[in-house]
Amino acid sequence: MPLGLLALAQRVADTGSGRTAVAAFVTSTVGAGLVLPYYGAEAFGLHAIARQAAADPRIDLLALADQVRYDPIAVTTFGAGLLALGAGATLAPVALWRGLRRPGGGGGGGGDNLPSRLSGVPFALGFLLFLPQFSTPAAVRIGHGVLLGAGLLWLATVLWGTSPSR
Repeated sequence: MPLGLLALAQRVADTGSGRTAVAAFVTSTVGAGLVLPYYGAEAFGLHAIARQAAADPRIDLLALADQVRYDPIAVTTFGAGLLALGAGATLAPVALWRGLRRPGGGGGGGGDNLPSRLSGVPFALGFLLFLPQFSTPAAVRIGHGVLLGAGLLWLATVLWGTSPSR
């Protein structure tokens, strides 16, 4: 995501919304840095715990897994990272909206291409709903994934099709 937002910053750099796009990039990069250790602990830490539990049935696998997943520091950095990703994703459509409506902002539609300008909205909604979706049923989480995927694809298509502002 941060690299995509860097592409957005390049596309709208000379339109007056370049600073907003750079803020989206920086905020999402910080968010990704805060989220990744949590996923790493789950992927590698839980695997190591499971191997030990398989070798020694006295080990309480679920209690150790909960310690990894719900450690206060881990949950705090994970939550802060998701909030930062949401903030970065919220800044992105603002930059896109302002950048593509201005002359020379790209978008191919004479500078006022409404569908291109709206492409950041589902992207932002997907990231804003990332944290709450963890407490919903599977069908809602699947719908969230579809929303996020569609938003990312639409935004990427718009960025791929617009010309740089430089």
